[in-house]
Amino acid sequence: MEMIYPNLIKTAAAGLKRVFTDGQYAEPVLEKLLASDKRLGSRDRRFIAGVFYDIVRFRRHLEELERRQPLSDPEDWFLKVCLWLVHEGHELENFKEIVGWNKEELRKPIEESGAVSASVPDWLWSLGMEELPDRWATEINALNQPAPVYLRANGLKTNPSELISILAGEGIEASLVPGHNDALLLHGRTNVIRLGSFRKGLYEVQDAASQTIAPFLQVEEGQLIIDACAGAGGKSLHLAALTGDKAKIVAMDIEGWKLEEVKKRASRAGIRSVQTEFIRGKKTIKFWTGKADRLLLDAPCSGLGVLRRHPDSKWKLNPESIEDVRDTQAEILDGYCRMLKPGGIMVYATCSLMPGENENQVNAFLEEHPEFELEAMERTWPSEGWDGFFMARLKKLS
Repeated sequence: MEMIYPNLIKTAAAGLKRVFTDGQYAEPVLEKLLASDKRLGSRDRRFIAGVFYDIVRFRRHLEELERRQPLSDPEDWFLKVCLWLVHEGHELENFKEIVGWNKEELRKPIEESGAVSASVPDWLWSLGMEELPDRWATEINALNQPAPVYLRANGLKTNPSELISILAGEGIEASLVPGHNDALLLHGRTNVIRLGSFRKGLYEVQDAASQTIAPFLQVEEGQLIIDACAGAGGKSLHLAALTGDKAKIVAMDIEGWKLEEVKKRASRAGIRSVQTEFIRGKKTIKFWTGKADRLLLDAPCSGLGVLRRHPDSKWKLNPESIEDVRDTQAEILDGYCRMLKPGGIMVYATCSLMPGENENQVNAFLEEHPEFELEAMERTWPSEGWDGFFMARLKKLS
């Protein structure tokens, strides 16, 4: 194995402390760390990022290692990273901090079942086993794997085959994704937003499973389409591309800074059909009542289907936050559905695996709203290689 220098461990340790002690989010923490030291080479960056995310994913495994080898300072993240590296087979021969450690004990396998093996909080393991008894163990293990990078070709400017050639000219290898009209899979990891092709608006970074939601809404040119939980607008842009930029798309959200990002992304993509609107509670709903031909509710959720991309979120969730988000989902369904005109179509979607956020929400909504009927429900599963998404398409009859 290659030499590991203490400064690399210290950098990873500093980031992990910010995530687990200070409660910061992993992705921006790592970005700032890697940007703060220009002396780091590509190998150093890969090492720091690899160790950082391994420990974020497998925190429960690290806790088991700490049980086997109690640390002189339980808050010392440098020592915690050393524990992990020893477990992974690194010798760290010149590190005086680990003299006397029982390396043989540290290298024994972690238990092969339950919450510790899956590296999730006990309550989350129990919830998954209750709601998805036949799939939870398989899905959570799939979610502990690093996520591949997918792009969505902007159909207003290019197509997937052409984009493959353009990326190849920039030194990036990508391939088509079977069954997806616009998706490309990147081979290897790279910062694609630095590329000229990105600045020209030829694509967006978007998981292939996420790319199935906009087509599921069955949009057409000339329609009024409301994306009522638009966030930063990835699906709004996809809807614009699907309609040839010839629909009226209203991207709504309760956070203004996200809508500013929508505007920037739409401008880069050459899209004119997307307008933004800050949601002002019932006032906004009242204004748009009965006007939308299509309504997308990409609802707030636990995010359990995208843990591959945001592994730190499982340590920030708790049972109360799960209940809160389910209450919010029910409120959004009940309130925002009024913006749809009779004969219109609504899609309710989440990036969660849990039936309590998905099928159960839809069924409860239909019981309270007989003017709607269910047309279709679909899922994507992490164990099948995708992020975990749920989507239900409903038609308003009257």
